[in-house]
Amino acid sequence: MTRTKAVAWAGGASYLLVVGLLVGGAPRASGTVHGVGALLAVSLLVGVVRRMPLLALAMALFGSTAVVAGTPSSVHKSLAVAYQGQFLSYLAVDLVLGFIVTTCARRASVVAVAVSAAVQLLVIGVFAHGDNLTVNGVIALLALAASCMAGLLSRERREHAVALRAQEVAEAVTAERLRIARELHDMVAHSIGIIAIQAGVGSRVIQTQPAQAHEALRAIEATSRETLSGLRRTLVSLRQADRGSPPSEQSPLAPSPGLADVEQLAAATAGAGVHVDVRRSGEQRPVPTDIDLSAYRIVQEALTNVVRHAGTGRCRVAITYGDGELSVEVVDDGRGTTGNGSAHGFGIIGMRERVGLLGGHLSAGPRPEGGFRVAARLPLPAPVGVPVETR
Repeated sequence: MTRTKAVAWAGGASYLLVVGLLVGGAPRASGTVHGVGALLAVSLLVGVVRRMPLLALAMALFGSTAVVAGTPSSVHKSLAVAYQGQFLSYLAVDLVLGFIVTTCARRASVVAVAVSAAVQLLVIGVFAHGDNLTVNGVIALLALAASCMAGLLSRERREHAVALRAQEVAEAVTAERLRIARELHDMVAHSIGIIAIQAGVGSRVIQTQPAQAHEALRAIEATSRETLSGLRRTLVSLRQADRGSPPSEQSPLAPSPGLADVEQLAAATAGAGVHVDVRRSGEQRPVPTDIDLSAYRIVQEALTNVVRHAGTGRCRVAITYGDGELSVEVVDDGRGTTGNGSAHGFGIIGMRERVGLLGGHLSAGPRPEGGFRVAARLPLPAPVGVPVETR
């Protein structure tokens, strides 16, 4: 930082030195040479412009005015021609002014534009004569207006880019919060429902049927450990994403559940008093991880609703592997419901969000013959490396 500051100040000092040489060291040069020299010399102010743009504007105004006022009038017989070339030095001021309009606060930009316009018009009014007074004044105003418009356009583009970036960040944060909410809801709601039912069974039979109470406690322990493992996996992944570090080798994480774990999920649900009939059809094959996890979570949430609300002892889970989609259906013959279930919780809302993110379709509602049905269709990507038939 100190080195950059020193370079900026050195550039400012070099600019003033070059202006001094143009004014006092080249008395026989034309006004156009002086103007172009001052315009090129403004490149030495780049460091000052980036750190202190208002100071850079003041230095550019001082240097350009010195070039216009310091050139001897005896060089040319036509003062108007000579001074018209010298006014090119004010283009350097306009360049700095455009940067100020782009980057500085609006109040500072307005003051800078007003001061710059006043100085340029005053100097032109003093040193230009005849018809060139009007011409030089109009050219100076047009150049100043062009630099301000370019600065305003650049400013609006930067502000628009910042607003878009902020919107993208906000949408990403919202999407991540919804994802975490879905994961925690699907994971915890199912486990807590099973634990509550098993705890109730165990408390009722602990005196009369110790063996059944023992099985209920074992189910509670297994479900609790699985839930804790899932919570730990979620929390650790969040902390690692926050630090931007890879997973720790000393604390490996269990893989995310998928359709291969549906039978285990059905066994846990059977322990809660609901027998689950799992049926698979089609050519079973690996599916992408996000689809696999979403399908498992949909089955998990549907079984949780059966345990908690259906009032039945049986349900059916059908998993169908199609050519272009994966279908998951959970059907029970319980009491059903009067709505879509979204008014009393977030289960079906979470399922719809999962399916929507994958471009699929979800239907959930009571069946005409009684009970409740949840059906999801998830599109599968085309297999990689499959030859395309040509005709």
